[in-house]
Amino acid sequence: MISIDKLDAALLQQLTDDPRAQIMDLATRLGVARNTIASRMRRLEESGVVTGYRPDVDLSVLGLSVQAFVGAELEQGRIQAVIEELRGVPEVLEVHTTTGREDLLIRIAAPSHEELLHVLERILGLAGVAHTTTTLALTTPVKYRTQPLVDHITREAGHGRSAAAYRADD
Repeated sequence: MISIDKLDAALLQQLTDDPRAQIMDLATRLGVARNTIASRMRRLEESGVVTGYRPDVDLSVLGLSVQAFVGAELEQGRIQAVIEELRGVPEVLEVHTTTGREDLLIRIAAPSHEELLHVLERILGLAGVAHTTTTLALTTPVKYRTQPLVDHITREAGHGRSAAAYRADD
């Protein structure tokens, strides 16, 4: 785990807003030297804080306007096998292991409710899947984000000095 400061948080915000920004542009926007930005980016990448620069794809524009969350209850000892099978389902966007009744939370997308049904049947048909519960997403008023949390954990950090590692009781 690494600690980050307000400059790191500001850099992450800039990269979130414009992942294709050049180092010199970032340095100008943030009012620091180009080498500072280059070393900060390298540190964030090497530590695993930044894991890539991906496009933010609007699935509804691609015709995939139906999204759902599927809770899957599995037979004992089948979790890894089911996860591997789910990797092969193109409509599966992400899979989380969870606590509680369901073992997995699966986010899926489809072009229609009819296609969603086919994906759900495919998931339920996987060896080791005992039961599923599906919740349709109607809208996404808050999209996946990390910046508010990054800003929160660096609120008392200096600009250019690392903050202490985040503690949940903060």
